Amino acid sequence: MIAAPAVVLTVRRAQRGFEESKVPLLGVMGAFVFAAQMINFPVGIGTSGHLVGGALLACTLGPLAASVVMIAILAIQALVFQDGGVLALGANVLNMAVAGVFAGYLPFHLWGNGRWRRPAIFAGGALSLLVSAVLAMAELLISGVKMSGSLLGVSLGLFAVSALLEGAITLAVIEALERIQPGFVRKPVAGPSVAFGAVALGAVLLAGVGVLFAATTPDGIQRLGLETGIASHAQTLISTPLSGYQASFLRAGWPSKAGAALAGLGLIYGVCVLAGRGRRK
Repeated sequence: MIAAPAVVLTVRRAQRGFEESKVPLLGVMGAFVFAAQMINFPVGIGTSGHLVGGALLACTLGPLAASVVMIAILAIQALVFQDGGVLALGANVLNMAVAGVFAGYLPFHLWGNGRWRRPAIFAGGALSLLVSAVLAMAELLISGVKMSGSLLGVSLGLFAVSALLEGAITLAVIEALERIQPGFVRKPVAGPSVAFGAVALGAVLLAGVGVLFAATTPDGIQRLGLETGIASHAQTLISTPLSGYQASFLRAGWPSKAGAALAGLGLIYGVCVLAGRGRRK
């Protein structure tokens, strides 16, 4: 109930304030973050993490546009890839697309212009993930899910490791884009550019090749669901040809994974561009 009005307000305000010439940038950044989210890396025994990308999107697009892009990513993940859960979509939007994005932008907004710029970007990435994770855990506790003190401690420790990695990856990506195109973060060029092409190429490589090296262990929230027993109550409400990030119409293995990932890039790009251009109507 809280997420719905937040989505409507965010989309409307973002459409009023974002230049139409820069709309393709929404699509390519959304595609890159979607692809990066598919690449899990180990953060502990039996647990993995992945880039969430809220701070990365906020620093490059601004918080409102970044929120719209994250909403599109979460919606497509839930509805097309059956990842995250349809019933949990509202909570995920609130945690990651609203709170996570704006928390990730805050350090950059306050200190992103001076000598504290690099620490601010790093802190934004870390804070974005921590805020999203803590909100998710709080919502589980409020809903009556029982967690022992040891489980809470281990989960917070794993989220802290993931937050540090989120900050480091966010800083590395932004600095790489700024080396390719100085000033890209503050004033991204409208239309095709070298940095634009680099992001697009990075998204394709992550989707087509990176899936081969992604860790298969559950991430922090998934592990929490397994430990508390929530995962055993999950039910499949819909079925799509891309469920579980596997293209059912392709041969199993790499072709199926890469095919689903590349299809996801196209979907994310298209939805983000349509959302950005909706202000004309």
